[in-house]
Amino acid sequence: MDERLEKYIADLSRLIDVPTISDAAAPDEEAFAQFRALLPELFPHVFAAFRYEEFHGSILLSRIADGDAEPVLFMSHHDVVSENGRWEKQPFRASVEDGKLYGRGTLDTKGNLWAILESVEELLAEGFAFGRSVYIESACNEETTGAGALEISRELKKRGVRFAFTLDEGGMIVHDPIGGADGYFAMVAVGEKDCIDLKFTARSNGGHSSTPDKTNPLSRLSGFIVDVEKRSLFKPKLDDTSVETFSRLSLKMKGALGFIFRHAGTFRYLLARLMPGFSPTANSMVRTTLCFTRAQGSDAFNVIPTEAYVTGNMRLAHHDRKEDVLQKLGKIAGKYDIEMTELDPGYHSDICDHKTPAFAFLERMVTETFPDVITAPYVSTGASDSKYFADLSDNVFRFAPFIVTDEQLDTMHARDENVDVSTLIPAVDFYKNLMRSM
Repeated sequence: MDERLEKYIADLSRLIDVPTISDAAAPDEEAFAQFRALLPELFPHVFAAFRYEEFHGSILLSRIADGDAEPVLFMSHHDVVSENGRWEKQPFRASVEDGKLYGRGTLDTKGNLWAILESVEELLAEGFAFGRSVYIESACNEETTGAGALEISRELKKRGVRFAFTLDEGGMIVHDPIGGADGYFAMVAVGEKDCIDLKFTARSNGGHSSTPDKTNPLSRLSGFIVDVEKRSLFKPKLDDTSVETFSRLSLKMKGALGFIFRHAGTFRYLLARLMPGFSPTANSMVRTTLCFTRAQGSDAFNVIPTEAYVTGNMRLAHHDRKEDVLQKLGKIAGKYDIEMTELDPGYHSDICDHKTPAFAFLERMVTETFPDVITAPYVSTGASDSKYFADLSDNVFRFAPFIVTDEQLDTMHARDENVDVSTLIPAVDFYKNLMRSM
């Protein structure tokens, strides 16, 4: 094995082995401290040349250059979710098998943080002089509260910092991202849907389960859930970014679908109606979604609950007004005498323009490192910390330069998370190319 790759695997493995599990109620402070202490050991040039700041466990590194060029921000996070399922590998003991590096955080997102820091480490060791200021941010609570990134963004706003662009996790390099596009695409998210947590509560006088009636809170909640899910409550719409997404995917498509995608602007209304039937992912791209995630009722088998609830995680499409969507949901909930509460209102950020010089520059860097890969903008259905920096840049992008399969994407927040070791060197080279060209 190549010496460079051996070192990369060894260093990333050490980061994976530290169990920095997100837990808003009781985080393992010792594990997070161990992780932070490991970084200067692995990246000594970075920590010698950059200013290090800590925000309640979240990290900000900065190197200020001379000149008037706007700085850039590279983002990631070093907290991870728990094992979540029965792993065949060890989640916090990195291992390599069949060309894959296994461990929690390989993709989400210790791998990306490692690639950013390794690229800067190598450039500094080579004597490279940065032409503009560089900031690197890594939060310790992205998977839970997002408080670290929010605190750092507020501090940078106070300092009057504004970025030429920011680059966080989001899309990656995938083959055939939608079905029928026979090629590799760097999916760069230029926006993300708002993430809103809702609670739906039903109440009753309770009673013994031997004499049930139709006021049972669980029955009403069940009726409400079925009612919501059988309706086309949220209308699909193809925004301008999605039109561009399909146009670029069409470069590797044939047949009637390829023709429609190439002319997505003309067929946008047809595509908006067709997309929900393609797949859950395609459906999420064109409409607001609501997923019911948690439920609680009685504490006993033979007691009718006096109160029961379900929670729903809503991802709001940019073409919908939050007030309108909540009004529709509230009206249906009222039919079942259910109270709707907004637990987390989310944090709104706009879609960035993919026609800017900053996006063209990022596309050029993808092509330079991955010559056969097509770059496509899209709106992410997931959430990231980058939304907190929308006020600090007009160009807030979400992309990590790893080539991944659909199966590997499915391991994030699931069992046996892994990344191909063959994509580690190109990931570092991408960031090095980018930083040299800024």
